[in-house]
Amino acid sequence: MNFLAHLYLSGNNTDLMIGNFIADHIKGNKFSHYKEEIRKGILLHRQIDTFTDAHHIVRKSKRRLHERYRHYDGVIIDIFFDHFLAKNWSTYSEIPLGVYVKSVYKLLEDNFDILPEKTKEILPYLTKYDWLYNYQFAKGIQEVLNGMNKRTKGISQMNLASEDLLIHYQLFEEDFTLFFKELREYCNSKINLTT
Repeated sequence: MNFLAHLYLSGNNTDLMIGNFIADHIKGNKFSHYKEEIRKGILLHRQIDTFTDAHHIVRKSKRRLHERYRHYDGVIIDIFFDHFLAKNWSTYSEIPLGVYVKSVYKLLEDNFDILPEKTKEILPYLTKYDWLYNYQFAKGIQEVLNGMNKRTKGISQMNLASEDLLIHYQLFEEDFTLFFKELREYCNSKINLTT
């Protein structure tokens, strides 16, 4: 899952959200200096990634992309699934997406000093281009895929993945809907175990 899903799956716990958001920029066990709930968010992020990577529905989605994108298929599916979460946001939250996203940006900016350097580097782009909100639109997804392709110096060809999204749109959305139900249940059980 990508940024929006990781944030959403943290529930209303802001420290859990911070940890879940920064986890990709924390290596190994170098997070003991964070307070307990942020550490739990980092661990939750890793559990989400493990659950997602091993799930048969996600593997089925990745197979549609694997021949063209190889090991980048998982990154692309994460982005596609954030698109479906944003597009169908009102199914999952009573808080409008625009309001939720603004509160997330404020939370991250208010806690800027504790963010890892890599997170600090991307945060201005995240907010300036309103990535989390724009995931719901084809143009927003294309911009994210273009950016990811640039980060791989064009090797990944992720900029072409929006073509695959359009071709298999209904199948990807069905996969997301079924998988996300299970992922939400999984995360709720993990959060309840740690609180």
